[in-house]
Amino acid sequence: MVNGAGQGCALSAVADAVLYEGYLLYPYRRSSAKNRVRWQFGVLLPRNWVERDGPVTPGLSGSADSWYQQTECLVRARREDAAVRVRVRYLQFQHKQVEAADGDGGHRPVESLRTADGVTHLSFEEAVPRETELVLTLEELLRGGRTVAVGAPAGTEYEPLPAGAGRTARRRREVRAQATVVAEPLAPELYRLRVRTENTDEAPDPAAPRGAVLGQALLATHTLLIGDGVEFVSLIDPPAGLAEQVRGCRNAFTFPVLGGAPQQSGGEDGATGASLLSAPIILPDHPQVAPESPGDLHDAAEIDEILTLRTMLLTDEEKAEARATDPRAARIVDRVDTMPQEVFARLHGTIRSLTPAQASAEAPPSARPAWWQEGGDDGLFPTTDTVLVDGVPVGGGSRVRLRPRVRGADAQDMFLAGRSARVSALFHDVDGSVHLAVTVDDDPAAELHGWYGRFHYFRPDEVEPLAVADAADQGGPAAPGSPPPAHPADRHERGRSDAHA
Repeated sequence: MVNGAGQGCALSAVADAVLYEGYLLYPYRRSSAKNRVRWQFGVLLPRNWVERDGPVTPGLSGSADSWYQQTECLVRARREDAAVRVRVRYLQFQHKQVEAADGDGGHRPVESLRTADGVTHLSFEEAVPRETELVLTLEELLRGGRTVAVGAPAGTEYEPLPAGAGRTARRRREVRAQATVVAEPLAPELYRLRVRTENTDEAPDPAAPRGAVLGQALLATHTLLIGDGVEFVSLIDPPAGLAEQVRGCRNAFTFPVLGGAPQQSGGEDGATGASLLSAPIILPDHPQVAPESPGDLHDAAEIDEILTLRTMLLTDEEKAEARATDPRAARIVDRVDTMPQEVFARLHGTIRSLTPAQASAEAPPSARPAWWQEGGDDGLFPTTDTVLVDGVPVGGGSRVRLRPRVRGADAQDMFLAGRSARVSALFHDVDGSVHLAVTVDDDPAAELHGWYGRFHYFRPDEVEPLAVADAADQGGPAAPGSPPPAHPADRHERGRSDAHA
């Protein structure tokens, strides 16, 4: 079937973008601060390390560390021999260590080594893609499903450097994990499918820093599901008659969306499809990698043209460091250096549709997300609402010290740990959680961010109120009439473009 083959290729391309989301960021150099804090999405670590301070709190996406990931979705099966193909995918941490020859037949680890050919070799953290695939019939799924090992073995490979200068050693620790796939009937021809992936290892020292246990982790974990005689129901835009069943699906640290190209509606409200991608980042149904994009830049929300221009402007020394940092970085730099003008011109912008977006409140009930509640924002005032933090009301105008969570904080949060900030607004998210929109005090662009509503977002338990007198010295709440802050879903301040989903 031509559609099926094309759909599989398109879905795999999106899944690969998810797999390497945030793997290495511009300027792609080891010395760059944002490439020193890595592995932020879909990270499944040993349970005893994750829960040292208590159970994890499930969320819709996987930017918080966990020991498991669970996908639940609705499927329709029209045939008795219906089956589901499940692919559990992740990256296995690999440490690349450069070792210099010591002259006595041995080697000693070094951070960098320049060989006689003028090439610099750097120690760095890499990753190896892993995938486990299993096919289960509907009959087997309803009989209790199946549990399979999805881990990866330990390993070491050595690569000699020119002229006997030394070697590069790549070492991986064993990853122990399992996935369970099962289904339960809800109505005639309607079932709830569950895929649960767990890290089954134990950390030798639960108090160890995060970097010490990453070698036992599954990184960028996500799941692909493809049906044979099975139709997946959208959890974002379900048929009206299935909205209640969709609300009963429990997804933890992942966000399932329909894959492939949209199907013809066939006259029924709501979306269904033959494949599903459950990713640790929030995506729309039917995400695509745009045909204009010449290759991955390791950020699925990237603005290809801007990143390409910036990469072109790196100095020769910076490009050399990027090439030495990681093979994928080397491929990015080489691709940019040799990019034909006509390929670059295609990155300048493409209009996909002139159809105006309709606000959720104006959409008919059948087109609204399953979590939508009419009037759900009534009585909420972001600039005046407050939340108690350590017994102190915190809201617009409050000053706080940023204290990101020890576990689950992403790179942006980690960079801001200990900094003081001003709260501009308080937001209630669709899942009932609360976020504080803040600007960092020593950010020279703080006033500009406040003017156009671009903020960092933290939960109440991630901030520490500063003295009331100190807050008074710094001024009052946000100026009336200023633009509303962007939603917390935009918290990482990454650009969007047509070049990627």
